[in-house]
Amino acid sequence: MQVSFRQSGFQAVRAGHRTGEADDARKSRAAHATRDACEAHTAYTTHGAEVTRGNAAGSTRATLPHRLAALLPLALPVLLLALPTLSFAQTAGLPAFTTSPGPNGGTTYSLSVQTMLLLTMLSFLPAMLLMMTSFTRIVIVLSLLRQALGTTTTPPNQVLVGLALFLTLFVMSPVLDKAYNEGYKPFSEGSIPMDQAVSRGVAPFKTFMLRQTRESDLALFARISHAAPMQGPEDVPLSLLVPAFVTSELKTGFTIGFTIFIPFLIIDMVVASVLMSMGMMMVSPATISLPFKLMLFVLVDGWQLLLGSLAQSFV
Repeated sequence: MQVSFRQSGFQAVRAGHRTGEADDARKSRAAHATRDACEAHTAYTTHGAEVTRGNAAGSTRATLPHRLAALLPLALPVLLLALPTLSFAQTAGLPAFTTSPGPNGGTTYSLSVQTMLLLTMLSFLPAMLLMMTSFTRIVIVLSLLRQALGTTTTPPNQVLVGLALFLTLFVMSPVLDKAYNEGYKPFSEGSIPMDQAVSRGVAPFKTFMLRQTRESDLALFARISHAAPMQGPEDVPLSLLVPAFVTSELKTGFTIGFTIFIPFLIIDMVVASVLMSMGMMMVSPATISLPFKLMLFVLVDGWQLLLGSLAQSFV
């Protein structure tokens, strides 16, 4: 009886221990669950706050253009009212069109009119470059040289035009210097009026064109225009001189081009005859003659001869 009582006591103690352990485990799980719930609630609350701030910022950005659009009708009248104030605040010392008596009985124009006339003259600058300088003859001769060599794209057009432009500046530099010193420089110093400066600046170009113009071409355009008899070269108007000068330049350029074509044409004929005698009719003579023409042009120092002759032809 005592043994059974002891066993039952031990079993009761063990059951009590197991019951205590189960209670502790339940309490631990409950504590963990409570902590997880708190963390989840905290995260949800933080995310909700961020979403709320993002929505608020988005709504602010979305409403900003609408606010600016709403303020624009109010800002436009303010700007329109401020424009007269700004215009009256400007200095009234430079009117748009003002003329005043100048020295020697001339007329001095305001700066705005001078600028307008300068911009108008700039629109005629390409035509003046083509028709009143040595550019026409030079570019024609260079183009005919390229055709005589048989190189259709070498040198390219940009190189030919650039070379013709700089050679034109070299040839026309005395004329440009004289026009600057006699026309623009005194006008910029205020010693002569504008109309006199223009006539002085054009005079060197007229002298240059008259020296390169044939009398037959000048007489042709004088007869066509029914011009009055002229006493001297200074009486020739530009409307008559420019077309006569261009006609003479075209004739001179084609004459120089013809003399350039002759040696290369002889090479083409010799190569074609040799190919025909050999029965090689399927071979292009231009392909065979091109190396010989290039070799001839390089051996005689063709670029130096051609450019030097072109520059000296205007002296």
